[in-house]
Amino acid sequence: MSATTHHLHGAPLDPGTHDHGHHADDGHGHGGMTPDGSAPLVDPKYSMRDITDDVLAPMFKFPPLAWHMAFGAAQLAFAIGAVCVAVQMIRGLGILGINNPIGWGVYITDFVFWVGIGHAGTLISAILFLFRQKWRTAINRSAEAMTIFAVMCAGLFPLLHVGRTWKAYWLFPYPNDRLLWVNFRSPLLWDVFAVSTYATVSMIFWYTGLIPDMATARDRAKNKIQKAIYGMLAMNWTGSVRDWAHYERVYARFAWLATPLVLSVHSVVSFDFAVSMIPGWHTTIFPPYFVAGAIFSGFGMVITLLVPMRKFLRLEHIITVNHLELCNKVILATSLIVGYAYVSEFFVAWYSEAPYERAQFMYRLIGMLNTPDGGIAHMWAFWTMMICNVMIPQLFWSKRIRRNLTIMFIMSIFVNIGMWFERFNIFVLSLEHDFLPASWGYYVPTMFDWGVTLGSFGLFFTLFLGFSRVLPTIAIAEVKSVLHRPNAGGVERPFEVVVWPDGEPAPQAETVAAKEDATDGKTP
Repeated sequence: MSATTHHLHGAPLDPGTHDHGHHADDGHGHGGMTPDGSAPLVDPKYSMRDITDDVLAPMFKFPPLAWHMAFGAAQLAFAIGAVCVAVQMIRGLGILGINNPIGWGVYITDFVFWVGIGHAGTLISAILFLFRQKWRTAINRSAEAMTIFAVMCAGLFPLLHVGRTWKAYWLFPYPNDRLLWVNFRSPLLWDVFAVSTYATVSMIFWYTGLIPDMATARDRAKNKIQKAIYGMLAMNWTGSVRDWAHYERVYARFAWLATPLVLSVHSVVSFDFAVSMIPGWHTTIFPPYFVAGAIFSGFGMVITLLVPMRKFLRLEHIITVNHLELCNKVILATSLIVGYAYVSEFFVAWYSEAPYERAQFMYRLIGMLNTPDGGIAHMWAFWTMMICNVMIPQLFWSKRIRRNLTIMFIMSIFVNIGMWFERFNIFVLSLEHDFLPASWGYYVPTMFDWGVTLGSFGLFFTLFLGFSRVLPTIAIAEVKSVLHRPNAGGVERPFEVVVWPDGEPAPQAETVAAKEDATDGKTP
């Protein structure tokens, strides 16, 4: 039972109506302070009914023009990628920039990039849930969806990279008459198990959280088709005590199950490189380094998605600047970890006195002569990574920048650019400059490499924009649990008085009528 009890003044609460004109974001994301002096996660003037109405509104109303423009651009990008894939299927891998010895190029870079993007969703949903961080409630649903769509995009690239995509089922250990079994000692097979397990658990975890909200959407559906679809997805949810008891138990267990996957899946992906002998790959720092980078890029993508989404769907009062500022703090912290890893790599290469390791990192730092681009090789890729991942995020030390929507959106794009080039540095540059000068090479991506990459972004944003149109982007039940005054809201409804265990009324517990007297009837 809650530590607080609630008493209402006046007549019973009337659901009434509320005007979206009152939902403007003031830049602070709250309309008062809680009794303990902290900023509320949701504006106190909004009630539980307001939250339900606002979250479900995009599902039953025609989306704004900006949504249609973004959806059209995403579909165009996806179509370009689909055409490039079709050409590859006809002409083969020769249309790509990969060569001997650079057999892993943009495709594998994209694969690891998209796997990393998916880490923020599980971190926000599972780990922050277990640590009882209530600020996750407004952003966990969107982050979970981002995880699933990112892993779907990541899964495309190994299939395309093998060349004969129709033979990709050989990667799975299925019984067959030919007695051909996969090589369980291969890190590439470990990827199949790690990524597929991560995708499965993340999808079940995401869907489990959706069930109560699907029941709410079922009850608000405007036609029989919507009611039937949402009713099927709700799995006969009634909202009884028994339903909630089972739901909370299962949700917590899936959170415990998903938590180690955040650490394991990208650690396993890093083994693709760490267990090899290539200079620049053969290092034990890769598992924690990859995990920190994945969380870094994942939170960058969370900001990239939520800043416009909260505007398109008019959810500024639920996904507040306070939530985004906390995400920016995580970006700053993980940027410091990633920067430390970069410096550690150079220190270990120097301290080890291994000439091949030293040569590899000098190649990244200053390039080498006799290369097609005039001697700098891919030095520009290394410095792009350093500027975007280490230098630019340091601006988040300023609170003003952390709370500026335009600046944080631009910086989140730089973060994802930097993390893409981090993977490019690790994979491509190490293969360009290995042990023997006779085997050195140079990698130049073709338009088909970039086309498929663009198509993966188009697929990702198409799926996310579609999700925001047909499913609730915010966990309604979880947001209601953090409301400061859950029965308050709207100018026609009285605020409740929160009475703490000692019997004293909480600060700022006042009625709307009193506030209207002080403001000449205007909403405070």
